[in-house]
Amino acid sequence: MPLIDLRSDTVTKPTPAMRRAMAEAEVGDDVFGDDPTVNALEERAAELLGKEAGLFVASGTMGNLVAQLAHLGRGQETIAGREHHLVIDEAAGHAVIVGTSIRSLEDRPDGTMDPAEIDAAFRDPSDPHEPISGLVTIENTHAHSMGQPLTAEYTRQVADIAHAHGVPLHIDGARFWNAVVAQGVRPSDLAGPADTVTFCLSKGLACPVGSLVVGTRDVIWRARRGRKLVGGGMRQVGILAAAGLVALSDGPDGTIERLAEDHTNARRLAEALSQMDGIVAAGGTAQPGLGPLDPKRVRTNFVLFKVQRDRAAFLEALRARDVLMVEYPHGQVRAVTHYGVTADDIETTIAATRAALAETSPRPVTPGSLVATA
Repeated sequence: MPLIDLRSDTVTKPTPAMRRAMAEAEVGDDVFGDDPTVNALEERAAELLGKEAGLFVASGTMGNLVAQLAHLGRGQETIAGREHHLVIDEAAGHAVIVGTSIRSLEDRPDGTMDPAEIDAAFRDPSDPHEPISGLVTIENTHAHSMGQPLTAEYTRQVADIAHAHGVPLHIDGARFWNAVVAQGVRPSDLAGPADTVTFCLSKGLACPVGSLVVGTRDVIWRARRGRKLVGGGMRQVGILAAAGLVALSDGPDGTIERLAEDHTNARRLAEALSQMDGIVAAGGTAQPGLGPLDPKRVRTNFVLFKVQRDRAAFLEALRARDVLMVEYPHGQVRAVTHYGVTADDIETTIAATRAALAETSPRPVTPGSLVATA
């Protein structure tokens, strides 16, 4: 049986159209600005999100990092959610490389932070004991709330608070396009209130490598300098950028609209899991309490849940049936749907999950420890 890999949407393989485009890509030295395929991709990303300029980077983490380098000075502070990827899953790059601190706020079950708490989190710049607030970030979709998409209205509200304090808003939009598709909104509406947005090509959009950062020309120029600082200057990288142009295209080879299939598959999986003995709702920010899993919370491609079993034994029983899921913070299990996972694969996964539950011994659910995953 072929392996069904639900550990992450980073395991996607390039589409046939991407492979053809990569093989035929026109290339040049991107550090000199001479790679026409990279230039076209950056322009396309900026156009779609309603921004002036874009920057192709190796990963979402690099995108967030160079955005911080563009916005912040050493010793400043970012306001962000306690369980945002930028806070807990990026090797403390904000401290090690940018030289800044994080003021972390609680993430709510819908993936948002309380706007009143954001407003109250700003430091007093006249007090020499306090760092200077320099940036607000949000994560869309919000991974730890089971991939909840944040609305344009909420984004505008947070941006207004940030701008009233004279600081920019950055969106960590690793799965930005899932939020766009789930809500049926224009990408420029969702990105519009923010000063910079990072989004990944290498997750649900199925590209092999890369992310984009978009914003004003001045900010993107500073981000480009930051990319060079962290070793991200790439040469004939149009071979990779070509896949991104396919992903962001309007034609049948584009991979944005097909994200709706992933959302449908995730909801189907969640509906089946919610009927199984031994599956309970995730804790943490994903869903309060340990009652039945609520499939209506599955709005994008994430399914988070807990098993009333030894988690490692359960995952190993799935692996023995050629289905891969992954440990997730707070004792959870995560399954992520993506390009290459079909509706038939979901039915196979459902059957494998029932068998894995039957094979493993019941046990109480415990909070578990944090396990970082992309």
